[in-house]
Amino acid sequence: MRYSLLASALTLALTSPVSLAAEVESDTPDGVEVIQIIGSAEDAKTVAGSGSVIAPEQMDVEVNTDINQLLKTVPGVYIREEDGQGLRPNIGIRAAAGGRSSKVTLLEDGVMIAPAPYSNPAAYYFPEAYRMHSIEILKGAPLLRYGPQTTGGVINLLTTPIPQQPQGQITVRMGENSSRDIHAYYGGTSGSFGWLIDTVQRDSNGFKTIDRSNQDAGYDIEDYLVKLRWSGVNQSLTAKLQYSEQVSNETYGGLTEADFAENPNRRYGLTAIDQMDNQHNGYTLTYDATLTDSLNLTAVAYRNEYKRDWFKGSPGSLIDAANSGDTDALAVLHGTQDYSGLDYKHNNRAYESYGVEIRLNALLGDHEIEFGARDHSDRMDRFQPVEVYDQVNGSLVYQHTVQPTGSNNRLEGADANAFWVADTWQATADLKVDATLRYEDAETYRKQFASVDRTDTPSYRSSDAKEWLPGISFTYDVNDTVQVLAGVHRGFSPLGGGATETDEPETSTNYELGARFSDNGFFAEALAFRSDFNNQAESCSVASPCSNGATSGSFVTGEAVVQGLELQLGKTWQQGAWTIPTNFNYTYSNAEISEDNAVTGVQKGDTLADIPEHLFSARLGLLHDSGWDNHLIVKYMDETCVSVGCQSQNDPLLVTESLMTIDLVSRYPLSEQTTVFLKVDNLFDEQVIISRLPYGARPNKPQMVSVGFDYRF
Repeated sequence: MRYSLLASALTLALTSPVSLAAEVESDTPDGVEVIQIIGSAEDAKTVAGSGSVIAPEQMDVEVNTDINQLLKTVPGVYIREEDGQGLRPNIGIRAAAGGRSSKVTLLEDGVMIAPAPYSNPAAYYFPEAYRMHSIEILKGAPLLRYGPQTTGGVINLLTTPIPQQPQGQITVRMGENSSRDIHAYYGGTSGSFGWLIDTVQRDSNGFKTIDRSNQDAGYDIEDYLVKLRWSGVNQSLTAKLQYSEQVSNETYGGLTEADFAENPNRRYGLTAIDQMDNQHNGYTLTYDATLTDSLNLTAVAYRNEYKRDWFKGSPGSLIDAANSGDTDALAVLHGTQDYSGLDYKHNNRAYESYGVEIRLNALLGDHEIEFGARDHSDRMDRFQPVEVYDQVNGSLVYQHTVQPTGSNNRLEGADANAFWVADTWQATADLKVDATLRYEDAETYRKQFASVDRTDTPSYRSSDAKEWLPGISFTYDVNDTVQVLAGVHRGFSPLGGGATETDEPETSTNYELGARFSDNGFFAEALAFRSDFNNQAESCSVASPCSNGATSGSFVTGEAVVQGLELQLGKTWQQGAWTIPTNFNYTYSNAEISEDNAVTGVQKGDTLADIPEHLFSARLGLLHDSGWDNHLIVKYMDETCVSVGCQSQNDPLLVTESLMTIDLVSRYPLSEQTTVFLKVDNLFDEQVIISRLPYGARPNKPQMVSVGFDYRF
């Protein structure tokens, strides 16, 4: 049935002047193909919504391996750090809170990249930021062209484009804790054929020390990307293949308040055997054809496979007891008291997602019409045995294994169709209108087994969500320097694999209104935003428990309002041989329950979780004509609630701490091909309780010094 729907959509696309998404063919010197949703940083200043682009220049300057630190420089983006190294990001945008990035749409080169975007959107896999060419963040009504998450925003990670001429680059960064980060690529175009080979190799011992163990708290990462492209007359075919693997000695366990105050970079010996082991395969085939001077067709087939086993303990009850004054629990954490029955679960899951998208774009006078259709399926197989250990004389001693049943032994999946039509209309010389209508139809299911061999009749639940999602926005040029913009759209977050027939998806009405000013190198933008939720819900997981303590399914809090202000300022000065670029971003957010909910117990005025009130960042450059570049990057995030309503409970364990960090980067060219650099992350070594989830207090990364070089050939 789903494939017949897709066939019908393709037939319609081939006979109608409409398109699917924005694929931009870049003919800049460094590439011939970059799939974009915004374009350049300059394009972001004119989009009929809120757009930001972390440009290749910023990516090169900051040589950042941590997606969290890059996104902290973007207004309206909330980050909840977890491991301090950016391995498992928790990203939120505006009203979409950040638990495991499950409420934002994540794309790589325009293709959904979450392990199971509809049934299990929690992003336990996240592409390596170190291999990205640039990053786009889109908010407001225009994001309806993407989805499925349409409330807060969409993030598109752009990989290295295939060069027009044979060329390559090697970037090497070496730092404290035996860290080593390498990014290398080489590619080119000859006649009708283009190719690219790209790899990232990273390893580190981590910045934490584990009690009574010689095991480090670091990681080993390998990532490989190959692109092959054929270009004919008015058409092209691009194949992209990606493989990555990661072994990281990461844990869900944090520290008690007292132990954190003494040494935030400590880990309990109970976590010494915790380890994540994962692999990811991605395949994309893109066909692009210019049918006429005003008509373009794109078809994309994609498949992603991801498997992981995060073997880890659950010391949350011991940490909570120790924080409440239980000396026995503290002694167990410190390894000075024996303890029986410690559970360590193989969080063993396999995911797959696959689908086809079609896109048709037509220029009809003052209208650019876009039609899109997506047929998508995703699956998750959870089979999670538990190993039981005793702590004896400070060491962990294996006892037995409990085979998985019930919630640890289940299958989940989703089948979804999405269609959308968008019209960008240049109504007058000054007024541009962007209208979009999207339709989502997502069916989900869960099969849960009581027997290890799955021969029993499973318990079964399913859901079917159908939503029409309209949106409209406009820009109006008041004069050559001032532009106003406004928009409204319906937000949607699909039901996960554990939903039932009576569950309702999260929906919202989202508004934005603002103005831009640009003159003589100075740019300013101020945007007010508001999201009214009919049915706000938290996505529950062990990594990000809901406010009611649930670690699966969802926790519906009901009606809520998130509103605030985003401000951007930018200016470049010239002083003799020095160029001084400056950028400043600020976000104010107010996120509250707007009506009492007798079922869940939340009350009007309760603060929502994971959304800080104040955020700001600043980037200051000092660039000499000789090529010597220096940059300071300042990032601030306010304290946040760990659960809904923390402000009324007066409990410090329900709130994280505010944090300001300053990074310093200095780059100097030795030749036209080689540049050396020094980077100091967290210059003043500020560490706070940046997260309390899942278990205990967790720090941000301390001061880290690294050196490296870029070599281009």
